[in-house]
Amino acid sequence: MKIIASIQELRHARALLPGPVGFVPTMGCLHAGHVSLAERARAECASVVVSIFVNPAQFGPHEDFAKYPRDLPRDLALLEAAGVDLVWTPAPEVMYTPGFQTWVTVEGLTAPLEGAQRPGHFRGVTTVVAKLFNAVQPQKAYFGQKDAQQAAVIRRMAKDMDFPIEIIVCPTVREADGLAMSSRNTFLNPDERKAATILFCSLSAAKDAYESGERDAEALRSILRDTINAEPLARLQYVSCADYDTLEELEKITGKTLLSMAVFIGKTRLIDNFVIE
Repeated sequence: MKIIASIQELRHARALLPGPVGFVPTMGCLHAGHVSLAERARAECASVVVSIFVNPAQFGPHEDFAKYPRDLPRDLALLEAAGVDLVWTPAPEVMYTPGFQTWVTVEGLTAPLEGAQRPGHFRGVTTVVAKLFNAVQPQKAYFGQKDAQQAAVIRRMAKDMDFPIEIIVCPTVREADGLAMSSRNTFLNPDERKAATILFCSLSAAKDAYESGERDAEALRSILRDTINAEPLARLQYVSCADYDTLEELEKITGKTLLSMAVFIGKTRLIDNFVIE
């Protein structure tokens, strides 16, 4: 497994890789969810490239960029075990050179949900992913369903910008008690970790109602709210029952639908979602 930092090294190494090339962009502090993306890429592609870059452009002024967990030696060991061919670890000054002023913006899809709560977040995401795509030149790119809005935005960007890349969204990987794996779970103390399962419980309750015949979107949102609000350590930021592709809030469920939420458990902000159809 090659580990490189510069764009020049990346382009040279990339030219030697047999195709198709699968790409997994990450911010490090890897867990089994990230590893599952690399393993899926390994199964489907001749070569696998992973990037590790904590992107400052997608963090707001009061968010946790400086505190975001980093453990590069552990990350590299996990990726080597997963059969990754090349890991790119660029520094911020490599991705954002002095005087940088060009941004990629997807409108519409970035307005609700995470976009409403984190202004500027998706501008940072789409810009860095566009730069990563341009540098790595993969045929396939792998993203997790946990970041459902991000996946929708990246699909839209790739289509609109004519990137010749297949965007593959893989299932959320969960702990045994249902909590979606996330680098931010490391911030939870034992009591908060136990309380964090309320996200999975609320989504499960709404899905059960849907499977029992409930098609009123507001009724499902109410189930999400009520379940979350019953947990003393949880502070709800939003719940959503929206069209899977457009992310527009629904009145009635008639097709593929995204149930999603953002919840603070103590000081840690967690997101999760289910897709129902």
